Amino acid sequence: MTTEIVGTDAGDARITWHRARKARLVLAAGHGAGGGIEARDLQALARTLPAHGVSVALVEQPWRVAGKKLAPAPKTLDTGWRGVWPALAKPGLPVISAGRSAGARVACRTAAELGAHAVLALSFPLHPPGKPEKSRAGELLGAGVPTLVVQGGNDPFGKPAEFPAGDFELVEVAHGDHGFAVPKRAEITQERALEIITEGVAEWIVSLG
Repeated sequence: MTTEIVGTDAGDARITWHRARKARLVLAAGHGAGGGIEARDLQALARTLPAHGVSVALVEQPWRVAGKKLAPAPKTLDTGWRGVWPALAKPGLPVISAGRSAGARVACRTAAELGAHAVLALSFPLHPPGKPEKSRAGELLGAGVPTLVVQGGNDPFGKPAEFPAGDFELVEVAHGDHGFAVPKRAEITQERALEIITEGVAEWIVSLG
């Protein structure tokens, strides 16, 4: 594991690399608006994907690196993501643009212009909790590259059944909330919930060819 500071027009971002020995792809994942790269799904992917030939780059947006508690506007998040992209592409491998929550929106909005190989959207915030009329489906449907959504079955930002038909795949983590936490009474354990995420992502990556 190595870290790298990258200057962007939004400030300094930080990349934590979990490299595969013989990498064929890079999966670059950004965090949400309320947390960092310590999120359980991001850490699970960083632990497991390198064994599948995928280097994982966990990206901390400039606002997190600067110690701020509130994320800036979407436009500024996109600026930060664009700024780190050359460092992500430097190994010369196809880059899957990924993120959880707000980071998933960033990945979708910028995928086509940055030349992303595909998009992985973890806990895509389809709408604010309790406000399904304020849909962000356009961002997801407009990604323009192969896209996988991994969504908790009880995510208040959008349950799997709420997603529109479109050119993307979806893996459901039963009983999972927005952070993929599952209640103790659920028929799957927390460990199994994370396995569903990592197995689903690994299978999808293979399908990309």
